[in-house]
Amino acid sequence: METTYNRTAPRKRKKSRQVQLGVDVPLLLATITLTIFGLVMVFSASWDFSYLINGSHTFMFGRQVLWAVFGIAAGIGAYLLDYHHWRRMALPLMAITVISLIAVFLVNEVRYGAARTLNEGSVMPSEAAKLVTIIYLSVWLYSKRNQIQKIGFGLFPLGVILGIMGGLILAQPDISAVITLVILGGILFFLAGGDLRQIFILLMVVILIGWVIVQVQPTAKQRVFDYYNGLKDPKSASYHVQRSIEAFSRGGFIGVGIGNANTKLTGLPVPPTDSVFAVVAEEVGLVGTTGLIGLYVILALRGLKISREAPDLLGGLLAAGLTFWILLEALVNMAMMVGLLPFAGNALPFISLGGSNLVVTLFSIGILMSISRITKKTKSANERKQHAFDRISRSNRRRDQSRAGRASGLSQ
Repeated sequence: METTYNRTAPRKRKKSRQVQLGVDVPLLLATITLTIFGLVMVFSASWDFSYLINGSHTFMFGRQVLWAVFGIAAGIGAYLLDYHHWRRMALPLMAITVISLIAVFLVNEVRYGAARTLNEGSVMPSEAAKLVTIIYLSVWLYSKRNQIQKIGFGLFPLGVILGIMGGLILAQPDISAVITLVILGGILFFLAGGDLRQIFILLMVVILIGWVIVQVQPTAKQRVFDYYNGLKDPKSASYHVQRSIEAFSRGGFIGVGIGNANTKLTGLPVPPTDSVFAVVAEEVGLVGTTGLIGLYVILALRGLKISREAPDLLGGLLAAGLTFWILLEALVNMAMMVGLLPFAGNALPFISLGGSNLVVTLFSIGILMSISRITKKTKSANERKQHAFDRISRSNRRRDQSRAGRASGLSQ
Protein backbone atom coordinates (compact mmCIF):
# COMPACT_ATOMS: atom_id res chain seq x y z
CA MET A 1 0.00 0.00 0.00
CA GLU A 2 2.77 2.43 0.86
CA THR A 3 4.53 1.91 -2.49
CA THR A 4 1.32 2.57 -4.40
CA TYR A 5 0.73 5.79 -2.47
CA ASN A 6 4.21 7.10 -3.20
CA ARG A 7 3.75 6.52 -6.91
CA THR A 8 0.37 8.16 -7.23
CA ALA A 9 0.86 11.14 -4.90
CA PRO A 10 3.27 13.04 -7.20
CA ARG A 11 0.83 12.61 -10.09
CA LYS A 12 -1.97 14.04 -8.00
CA ARG A 13 0.19 16.99 -6.94
CA LYS A 14 1.22 17.61 -10.57
CA LYS A 15 -2.39 17.55 -11.71
CA SER A 16 -3.33 19.93 -8.90
CA ARG A 17 -0.59 22.37 -9.95
CA GLN A 18 -1.77 22.21 -13.58
CA VAL A 19 -5.33 23.00 -12.55
CA GLN A 20 -4.15 25.85 -10.32
CA LEU A 21 -1.99 27.40 -13.07
CA GLY A 22 -4.71 26.91 -15.70
CA VAL A 23 -2.38 27.86 -18.57
CA ASP A 24 -3.78 27.41 -22.06
CA VAL A 25 -0.63 25.94 -23.62
CA PRO A 26 -1.52 26.45 -27.35
CA LEU A 27 -2.44 30.07 -26.66
CA LEU A 28 0.75 30.61 -24.66
CA LEU A 29 2.97 29.07 -27.37
CA ALA A 30 1.26 31.09 -30.12
CA THR A 31 1.74 34.29 -28.08
CA ILE A 32 5.44 33.58 -27.43
CA THR A 33 6.04 32.81 -31.10
CA LEU A 34 4.23 35.94 -32.29
CA THR A 35 6.11 38.14 -29.81
CA ILE A 36 9.53 36.80 -30.76
CA PHE A 37 8.77 36.93 -34.48
CA GLY A 38 7.45 40.46 -34.04
CA LEU A 39 10.69 41.62 -32.43
CA VAL A 40 12.71 40.06 -35.25
CA MET A 41 10.59 41.79 -37.88
CA VAL A 42 10.69 45.14 -36.06
CA PHE A 43 14.48 45.01 -36.09
CA SER A 44 14.54 44.05 -39.77
CA ALA A 45 11.98 46.68 -40.81
CA SER A 46 13.25 49.53 -38.64
CA TRP A 47 17.05 49.55 -38.74
CA ASP A 48 17.25 51.95 -41.71
CA PHE A 49 14.09 53.86 -40.82
CA SER A 50 15.31 54.21 -37.22
CA TYR A 51 18.62 55.65 -38.40
CA LEU A 52 16.87 58.24 -40.59
CA ILE A 53 14.54 59.32 -37.77
CA ASN A 54 16.64 58.85 -34.61
CA GLY A 55 20.23 58.58 -35.84
CA SER A 56 20.57 55.04 -34.50
CA HIS A 57 19.96 51.74 -36.27
CA THR A 58 18.76 50.04 -33.07
CA PHE A 59 16.87 52.83 -31.29
CA MET A 60 13.37 51.69 -32.32
CA PHE A 61 14.18 48.02 -31.79
CA GLY A 62 15.57 48.71 -28.30
CA ARG A 63 12.43 50.57 -27.28
CA GLN A 64 10.26 47.78 -28.65
CA VAL A 65 12.18 45.23 -26.55
CA LEU A 66 11.61 47.36 -23.44
CA TRP A 67 7.89 47.61 -24.23
CA ALA A 68 7.78 43.85 -24.77
CA VAL A 69 9.27 43.27 -21.31
CA PHE A 70 6.77 45.69 -19.80
CA GLY A 71 3.92 44.04 -21.74
CA ILE A 72 4.94 40.56 -20.54
CA ALA A 73 4.99 41.79 -16.95
CA ALA A 74 1.57 43.39 -17.43
CA GLY A 75 0.25 40.17 -18.99
CA ILE A 76 1.50 38.08 -16.07
CA GLY A 77 -0.18 40.50 -13.67
CA ALA A 78 -3.47 40.25 -15.60
CA TYR A 79 -3.18 36.45 -15.57
CA LEU A 80 -2.73 36.33 -11.80
CA LEU A 81 -5.66 38.70 -11.20
CA ASP A 82 -9.14 37.15 -11.01
CA TYR A 83 -11.00 38.68 -13.97
CA HIS A 84 -14.03 39.40 -11.75
CA HIS A 85 -12.05 42.28 -10.20
CA TRP A 86 -12.52 44.21 -13.46
CA ARG A 87 -16.09 44.87 -12.36
CA ARG A 88 -14.75 47.30 -9.74
CA MET A 89 -12.01 48.76 -11.92
CA ALA A 90 -13.94 49.30 -15.17
CA LEU A 91 -15.31 52.76 -14.35
CA PRO A 92 -12.01 54.25 -13.03
CA LEU A 93 -10.18 52.84 -16.06
CA MET A 94 -12.73 54.42 -18.39
CA ALA A 95 -12.32 57.78 -16.64
CA ILE A 96 -8.51 57.62 -16.92
CA THR A 97 -8.79 56.71 -20.61
CA VAL A 98 -11.10 59.64 -21.36
CA ILE A 99 -8.68 62.00 -19.58
CA SER A 100 -5.79 60.55 -21.63
CA LEU A 101 -7.68 61.09 -24.89
CA ILE A 102 -8.39 64.69 -23.89
CA ALA A 103 -4.71 65.13 -23.02
CA VAL A 104 -3.85 64.23 -26.62
CA PHE A 105 -5.54 67.45 -27.75
CA LEU A 106 -3.86 69.55 -25.07
CA VAL A 107 -0.39 68.22 -25.89
CA ASN A 108 -1.10 68.26 -29.65
CA GLU A 109 1.88 66.05 -30.52
CA VAL A 110 1.51 65.82 -34.30
CA ARG A 111 3.11 62.81 -36.02
CA TYR A 112 2.46 61.71 -39.59
CA GLY A 113 -0.29 64.30 -39.94
CA ALA A 114 -2.29 63.34 -36.83
CA ALA A 115 -2.24 64.09 -33.09
CA ARG A 116 -2.65 60.65 -31.50
CA THR A 117 0.28 60.20 -29.14
CA LEU A 118 1.86 61.28 -25.86
CA ASN A 119 5.43 61.07 -24.54
CA GLU A 120 7.16 61.66 -27.90
CA GLY A 121 5.08 59.13 -29.78
CA SER A 122 5.60 56.19 -27.41
CA VAL A 123 2.10 56.23 -25.88
CA MET A 124 -1.06 56.07 -28.01
CA PRO A 125 -4.18 56.38 -25.79
CA SER A 126 -6.49 55.21 -28.58
CA GLU A 127 -4.89 51.74 -28.35
CA ALA A 128 -5.60 51.53 -24.63
CA ALA A 129 -9.09 52.93 -25.31
CA LYS A 130 -9.98 49.83 -27.34
CA LEU A 131 -9.01 47.50 -24.50
CA VAL A 132 -10.68 49.61 -21.80
CA THR A 133 -13.88 49.92 -23.87
CA ILE A 134 -14.04 46.13 -24.22
CA ILE A 135 -13.62 45.73 -20.45
CA TYR A 136 -16.16 48.44 -19.67
CA LEU A 137 -18.77 47.17 -22.16
CA SER A 138 -18.34 43.58 -20.92
CA VAL A 139 -18.90 44.66 -17.32
CA TRP A 140 -21.79 46.95 -18.24
CA LEU A 141 -23.54 44.37 -20.45
CA TYR A 142 -23.08 41.74 -17.74
CA SER A 143 -24.70 43.98 -15.14
CA LYS A 144 -27.59 44.87 -17.52
CA ARG A 145 -27.98 41.38 -19.01
CA ASN A 146 -31.63 41.16 -17.92
CA GLN A 147 -32.56 44.61 -19.25
CA ILE A 148 -30.67 45.09 -22.54
CA GLN A 149 -33.73 44.07 -24.56
CA LYS A 150 -35.15 47.49 -23.69
CA ILE A 151 -33.79 50.34 -25.81
CA GLY A 152 -33.55 52.61 -22.75
CA PHE A 153 -31.25 50.14 -21.01
CA GLY A 154 -29.57 48.62 -24.07
CA LEU A 155 -29.05 50.41 -27.36
CA PHE A 156 -29.26 53.99 -26.10
CA PRO A 157 -26.63 53.67 -23.32
CA LEU A 158 -24.43 51.63 -25.68
CA GLY A 159 -24.62 54.43 -28.23
CA VAL A 160 -23.67 57.00 -25.59
CA ILE A 161 -20.63 54.96 -24.46
CA LEU A 162 -19.41 54.34 -28.00
CA GLY A 163 -20.22 57.92 -29.00
CA ILE A 164 -18.08 59.47 -26.26
CA MET A 165 -15.08 57.22 -26.90
CA GLY A 166 -15.49 57.27 -30.68
CA GLY A 167 -15.89 61.05 -30.80
CA LEU A 168 -12.68 61.66 -28.83
CA ILE A 169 -10.76 59.24 -31.05
CA LEU A 170 -12.28 60.51 -34.31
CA ALA A 171 -11.12 64.04 -33.55
CA GLN A 172 -7.44 62.94 -33.57
CA PRO A 173 -8.31 61.69 -36.29
CA ASP A 174 -8.17 57.88 -36.05
CA ILE A 175 -11.06 56.63 -38.15
CA SER A 176 -10.01 52.98 -38.14
CA ALA A 177 -9.97 52.89 -34.32
CA VAL A 178 -13.50 54.29 -34.22
CA ILE A 179 -14.74 51.67 -36.69
CA THR A 180 -13.06 48.94 -34.65
CA LEU A 181 -14.74 50.17 -31.44
CA VAL A 182 -18.18 50.26 -33.03
CA ILE A 183 -17.82 46.77 -34.52
CA LEU A 184 -16.66 45.35 -31.19
CA GLY A 185 -19.53 47.09 -29.39
CA GLY A 186 -22.02 45.49 -31.77
CA ILE A 187 -20.46 42.04 -31.35
CA LEU A 188 -20.52 42.25 -27.55
CA PHE A 189 -24.10 43.56 -27.56
CA PHE A 190 -25.15 40.59 -29.71
CA LEU A 191 -23.30 38.05 -27.56
CA ALA A 192 -24.89 39.50 -24.42
CA GLY A 193 -28.33 38.74 -25.85
CA GLY A 194 -29.15 42.08 -27.45
CA ASP A 195 -32.26 42.31 -29.60
CA LEU A 196 -31.58 41.86 -33.33
CA ARG A 197 -33.77 44.87 -34.17
CA GLN A 198 -31.60 47.07 -31.96
CA ILE A 199 -28.47 45.67 -33.61
CA PHE A 200 -29.97 46.44 -37.03
CA ILE A 201 -30.67 50.02 -35.93
CA LEU A 202 -27.08 50.32 -34.67
CA LEU A 203 -25.79 49.01 -38.00
CA MET A 204 -27.84 51.54 -39.96
CA VAL A 205 -26.63 54.39 -37.75
CA VAL A 206 -23.01 53.27 -38.19
CA ILE A 207 -23.39 53.15 -41.99
CA LEU A 208 -24.94 56.63 -41.99
CA ILE A 209 -22.19 58.05 -39.78
CA GLY A 210 -19.56 56.34 -41.94
CA TRP A 211 -21.02 57.91 -45.07
CA VAL A 212 -21.00 61.37 -43.44
CA ILE A 213 -17.38 60.93 -42.33
CA VAL A 214 -16.32 59.99 -45.86
CA GLN A 215 -18.07 63.07 -47.23
CA VAL A 216 -16.58 65.59 -44.79
CA GLN A 217 -13.18 64.03 -43.95
CA PRO A 218 -10.66 64.60 -46.79
CA THR A 219 -8.38 61.75 -45.67
CA ALA A 220 -11.24 59.23 -45.47
CA LYS A 221 -12.63 60.38 -48.82
CA GLN A 222 -9.24 60.02 -50.52
CA ARG A 223 -8.70 56.54 -49.07
CA VAL A 224 -12.10 55.31 -50.25
CA PHE A 225 -11.41 56.83 -53.68
CA ASP A 226 -8.02 55.10 -53.89
CA TYR A 227 -9.57 51.84 -52.73
CA TYR A 228 -12.27 51.99 -55.40
CA ASN A 229 -9.72 52.75 -58.13
CA GLY A 230 -7.48 49.96 -56.87
CA LEU A 231 -10.27 47.42 -57.15
CA LYS A 232 -10.74 48.36 -60.78
CA ASP A 233 -7.04 48.46 -61.58
CA PRO A 234 -4.21 47.71 -59.08
CA LYS A 235 -2.01 50.19 -60.96
CA SER A 236 -4.42 52.94 -59.92
CA ALA A 237 -4.30 52.05 -56.22
CA SER A 238 -2.60 54.30 -53.70
CA TYR A 239 1.20 54.48 -53.71
CA HIS A 240 1.24 52.68 -50.36
CA VAL A 241 -0.71 49.68 -51.69
CA GLN A 242 1.31 49.58 -54.91
CA ARG A 243 4.59 49.33 -53.01
CA SER A 244 3.08 46.72 -50.71
CA ILE A 245 1.98 44.56 -53.65
CA GLU A 246 5.48 44.96 -55.06
CA ALA A 247 6.89 43.58 -51.80
CA PHE A 248 4.54 40.58 -51.97
CA SER A 249 5.57 39.94 -55.55
CA ARG A 250 9.28 40.08 -54.69
CA GLY A 251 8.80 37.74 -51.74
CA GLY A 252 7.36 34.93 -53.83
CA PHE A 253 6.98 31.53 -52.18
CA ILE A 254 9.83 31.45 -49.64
CA GLY A 255 10.91 35.11 -49.48
CA VAL A 256 14.24 36.85 -49.94
CA GLY A 257 15.38 36.18 -46.37
CA ILE A 258 15.17 38.07 -43.07
CA GLY A 259 16.79 41.49 -43.43
CA ASN A 260 17.04 41.35 -47.24
CA ALA A 261 13.85 43.18 -48.24
CA ASN A 262 14.35 45.96 -50.75
CA THR A 263 11.07 47.88 -50.69
CA LYS A 264 11.61 48.99 -47.08
CA LEU A 265 14.72 50.84 -48.32
CA THR A 266 13.22 52.33 -51.48
CA GLY A 267 10.13 54.17 -50.34
CA LEU A 268 7.68 51.75 -48.70
CA PRO A 269 5.89 54.11 -46.25
CA VAL A 270 6.57 53.53 -42.52
CA PRO A 271 7.84 49.94 -42.88
CA PRO A 272 8.06 49.15 -39.13
CA THR A 273 4.45 50.15 -38.36
CA ASP A 274 1.58 50.14 -40.87
CA SER A 275 3.59 48.37 -43.60
CA VAL A 276 5.30 45.68 -41.55
CA PHE A 277 3.16 42.93 -43.12
CA ALA A 278 4.57 43.86 -46.53
CA VAL A 279 8.10 43.51 -45.13
CA VAL A 280 7.13 40.11 -43.69
CA ALA A 281 5.77 39.00 -47.06
CA GLU A 282 8.92 40.05 -48.91
CA GLU A 283 11.34 38.48 -46.43
CA VAL A 284 9.61 35.18 -45.57
CA GLY A 285 7.33 34.82 -48.58
CA LEU A 286 4.04 32.97 -48.85
CA VAL A 287 5.24 30.23 -46.51
CA GLY A 288 6.04 32.69 -43.72
CA THR A 289 2.87 34.77 -44.12
CA THR A 290 0.77 31.59 -44.08
CA GLY A 291 2.49 30.55 -40.86
CA LEU A 292 1.83 34.00 -39.37
CA ILE A 293 -1.86 33.79 -40.29
CA GLY A 294 -1.93 30.29 -38.79
CA LEU A 295 -0.70 31.67 -35.46
CA TYR A 296 -3.52 34.22 -35.45
CA VAL A 297 -5.99 31.42 -36.23
CA ILE A 298 -4.68 29.42 -33.25
CA LEU A 299 -5.02 32.48 -31.04
CA ALA A 300 -8.59 33.05 -32.27
CA LEU A 301 -9.65 29.43 -31.78
CA ARG A 302 -8.23 29.25 -28.26
CA GLY A 303 -9.72 32.61 -27.31
CA LEU A 304 -13.19 31.59 -28.52
CA LYS A 305 -12.85 28.26 -26.72
CA ILE A 306 -12.04 30.13 -23.50
CA SER A 307 -15.08 32.36 -24.12
CA ARG A 308 -17.37 29.39 -24.72
CA GLU A 309 -16.23 27.54 -21.58
CA ALA A 310 -16.13 30.58 -19.27
CA PRO A 311 -18.01 30.02 -15.99
CA ASP A 312 -20.16 33.14 -16.41
CA LEU A 313 -21.30 35.72 -18.96
CA LEU A 314 -18.69 38.27 -17.84
CA GLY A 315 -15.84 35.88 -18.65
CA GLY A 316 -17.46 34.92 -21.93
CA LEU A 317 -17.90 38.54 -23.04
CA LEU A 318 -14.38 39.55 -22.00
CA ALA A 319 -12.77 36.60 -23.79
CA ALA A 320 -14.86 37.05 -26.94
CA GLY A 321 -14.31 40.81 -27.07
CA LEU A 322 -10.54 40.57 -26.62
CA THR A 323 -10.25 37.72 -29.14
CA PHE A 324 -12.34 39.46 -31.80
CA TRP A 325 -10.38 42.68 -31.24
CA ILE A 326 -6.97 41.08 -31.85
CA LEU A 327 -8.32 39.10 -34.81
CA LEU A 328 -10.01 42.17 -36.32
CA GLU A 329 -6.86 44.29 -36.00
CA ALA A 330 -4.80 41.59 -37.73
CA LEU A 331 -7.37 41.01 -40.46
CA VAL A 332 -7.77 44.70 -41.30
CA ASN A 333 -4.00 45.34 -41.39
CA MET A 334 -3.28 42.38 -43.67
CA ALA A 335 -6.28 43.02 -45.94
CA MET A 336 -5.52 46.71 -46.44
CA MET A 337 -1.90 45.99 -47.42
CA VAL A 338 -3.09 44.02 -50.45
CA GLY A 339 -5.90 46.42 -51.34
CA LEU A 340 -8.82 44.31 -50.10
CA LEU A 341 -9.93 47.05 -47.69
CA PRO A 342 -9.54 50.84 -47.70
CA PHE A 343 -6.28 51.87 -46.10
CA ALA A 344 -6.45 52.29 -42.32
CA GLY A 345 -4.04 52.82 -39.46
CA ASN A 346 -4.57 49.50 -37.70
CA ALA A 347 -1.42 47.96 -36.27
CA LEU A 348 -0.59 44.30 -36.86
CA PRO A 349 -0.81 42.82 -33.33
CA PHE A 350 2.53 41.63 -31.89
CA ILE A 351 4.36 42.55 -35.13
CA SER A 352 4.03 46.30 -35.74
CA LEU A 353 6.35 48.74 -34.02
CA GLY A 354 4.50 50.49 -31.21
CA GLY A 355 4.72 50.20 -27.46
CA SER A 356 1.05 50.88 -26.68
CA ASN A 357 -0.25 48.25 -29.06
CA LEU A 358 2.20 45.58 -27.90
CA VAL A 359 1.54 46.22 -24.19
CA VAL A 360 -2.26 46.20 -24.44
CA THR A 361 -2.17 43.10 -26.67
CA LEU A 362 -0.02 41.15 -24.21
CA PHE A 363 -2.18 42.46 -21.37
CA SER A 364 -5.25 41.14 -23.21
CA ILE A 365 -3.64 37.71 -23.53
CA GLY A 366 -3.08 37.83 -19.77
CA ILE A 367 -6.80 38.44 -19.21
CA LEU A 368 -7.63 35.50 -21.51
CA MET A 369 -5.27 33.33 -19.49
CA SER A 370 -6.91 34.54 -16.28
CA ILE A 371 -10.35 33.50 -17.57
CA SER A 372 -8.92 30.11 -18.55
CA ARG A 373 -7.36 29.69 -15.10
CA ILE A 374 -10.58 30.56 -13.26
CA THR A 375 -12.57 28.28 -15.59
CA LYS A 376 -10.34 25.29 -14.82
CA LYS A 377 -10.35 26.12 -11.13
CA THR A 378 -14.16 26.27 -11.14
CA LYS A 379 -14.44 22.99 -13.05
CA SER A 380 -12.05 21.30 -10.62
CA ALA A 381 -14.07 22.53 -7.63
CA ASN A 382 -17.32 21.35 -9.24
CA GLU A 383 -15.78 17.95 -9.98
CA ARG A 384 -14.67 17.58 -6.36
CA LYS A 385 -18.17 18.46 -5.17
CA GLN A 386 -19.68 15.98 -7.60
CA HIS A 387 -17.29 13.23 -6.49
CA ALA A 388 -18.11 13.95 -2.85
CA PHE A 389 -21.83 13.87 -3.64
CA ASP A 390 -21.41 10.58 -5.52
CA ARG A 391 -19.51 9.04 -2.60
CA ILE A 392 -22.21 10.12 -0.15
CA SER A 393 -24.92 8.77 -2.46
CA ARG A 394 -23.17 5.41 -2.81
CA SER A 395 -22.64 5.24 0.95
CA ASN A 396 -26.32 6.00 1.57
CA ARG A 397 -27.39 3.35 -0.93
CA ARG A 398 -25.17 0.73 0.75
CA ARG A 399 -26.63 1.60 4.18
CA ASP A 400 -30.15 1.44 2.80
CA GLN A 401 -29.44 -1.95 1.22
CA SER A 402 -27.87 -3.20 4.46
CA ARG A 403 -30.87 -2.04 6.48
CA ALA A 404 -33.23 -3.64 3.97
CA GLY A 405 -31.27 -6.91 4.24
CA ARG A 406 -31.39 -6.88 8.02
CA ALA A 407 -35.08 -6.04 8.01
CA SER A 408 -35.77 -8.93 5.64
CA GLY A 409 -33.80 -11.33 7.86
CA LEU A 410 -35.75 -10.23 10.95
CA SER A 411 -39.07 -10.69 9.21
CA GLN A 412 -38.19 -14.27 8.38
